[in-house]
Amino acid sequence: MRVLVTETLATVGLTHLQQHAEVDVRIGLEHDELCAIINNYDGLVVRSATSVNEALLCSATALRVIGRAGTGVDNIDVEAATERGIMVVNAPTGNSNAVAEHTITMVLALARHLYPAVASLKQGRWAKRTLQGIEVKGRALGIIGLGHVGSMVAEKAKGLEMEVLGFDPYLSPTKAASMGVMLCELEELLRRADFVSVHTPLTAQTHGLINAARLALLKPTAYVINCARGGIIDEAALKEALQTHRIAGAALDVFESEPTVDADLVGLPNVIATPHVGASTEEAQDQVALDVARGVIDALEGRIPASPVNVPYVAPQAAEFLRPYIDLASRLGTLFVQWRGELGDRLELSYEGEICDYDVRILTAAFLAGLLAPISAEAVNVVNARKMAERFGLVVSETSLGRRGRFDSLIAGSLPGSGEAMDIAGTVAQGVPHIVSLDSQPLSIEAHGHMLIDLHVDQPGIVGAMGQLLGSQGINISFAQLSREKRGGMSLMALGLDEDAPRSIVPAILSIPNIKRVRIISLPPLAQR
Repeated sequence: MRVLVTETLATVGLTHLQQHAEVDVRIGLEHDELCAIINNYDGLVVRSATSVNEALLCSATALRVIGRAGTGVDNIDVEAATERGIMVVNAPTGNSNAVAEHTITMVLALARHLYPAVASLKQGRWAKRTLQGIEVKGRALGIIGLGHVGSMVAEKAKGLEMEVLGFDPYLSPTKAASMGVMLCELEELLRRADFVSVHTPLTAQTHGLINAARLALLKPTAYVINCARGGIIDEAALKEALQTHRIAGAALDVFESEPTVDADLVGLPNVIATPHVGASTEEAQDQVALDVARGVIDALEGRIPASPVNVPYVAPQAAEFLRPYIDLASRLGTLFVQWRGELGDRLELSYEGEICDYDVRILTAAFLAGLLAPISAEAVNVVNARKMAERFGLVVSETSLGRRGRFDSLIAGSLPGSGEAMDIAGTVAQGVPHIVSLDSQPLSIEAHGHMLIDLHVDQPGIVGAMGQLLGSQGINISFAQLSREKRGGMSLMALGLDEDAPRSIVPAILSIPNIKRVRIISLPPLAQR
């Protein structure tokens, strides 16, 4: 495995990468230079300066994972990466405390006019009378976005005895109450707050979220803080509000264009501006570097990383439990498409038992990856499986039943609407993936290695004829299992093979009387345990 690092990464992160992969550090590459070499690498680690756009991704023929050493992924075309099955990971929590502390620092600096106080004294002026500030105790801090950083800011503000207001459409009132935060609509928060701090990601929906109309709702004595992402606050509107003293001041660590060239904004006397240093602490840089390095190696070694951006999220505590079921789901999909030889236009997936206590989207992605990879000209994995299903015109539905039947957990898939049974089900037993049903007929076979499965009319002599034919080809049978509807009815036979059977044997098998369908199945070997 080869990993390319294009920006400065703390030593602890580099060391972790180097323990698991061959690592090249190439800082300061021009975009054309990066495009020319990226096809040599399985992994790419960047910060905010490297543009991972579609042009670069078109050249990244071997790339499997992109790691962003930081919270956002603004400089990565996640959609294009997903289309190509490239996993994107980031480090969303490693610098959270550092950013939260910087935010509180900004609040206190604004409240006490700290920057002009320092500047005036350095200029030889004793301006004590003009620098009277306010105490933050009892003042209202409005937090827009109560994710990891926002909730940390709220906790620290409560320690300063501030009243904390919050706007976050995804946060439940119960959770907000447990944090000591009063949830408000955005407009109400802006009207009531003495300090407003934004902590949302930068998306199409949040770009320009704090615009001229919303700035006009603020008190003339209010302050605005942005240590999240440039572009969430409309900088032109903010400049106007500050120049006309419509609001008291602002503290900015991030800008829509960085390095910022808007000297008129950062030079205003009621603005404190820092050059995107909110996450710049030794502790944060070490943690971010280690988090992203772990994510990249996890992805390259086939594990679900802690912070995937374009893969259904799996909480760390759930990952260990779900890992064998992710593998099972992929094997079920692979066997199913090889057996059926067709897709149809609808796939119904259902989950039963303990797995329903977890988010099953990753299991659906794994089933789809297994189903589509054998028939797709493009690479399919859990990253792009949903999008590839759309391309195939496959409508996918999921049902979590919760109940527990014969198995602790069960994954089942079916292609409905054909008038015949077209389904598969499996479970994990003693850590090994098992097929327990195929086309509604019960089985119990381990889902790995080479198999031959046929559908035939239950008649004497078929098993012997099949064994004789395979033996004549030097193919050894490792197991045999049959399942039938009734005596003389349709029967499934699954044969385990020690080696892959040649496809040329299929016509000879079909010439055996009463055999209706036969498929040669190949599944990945079991991982070494």
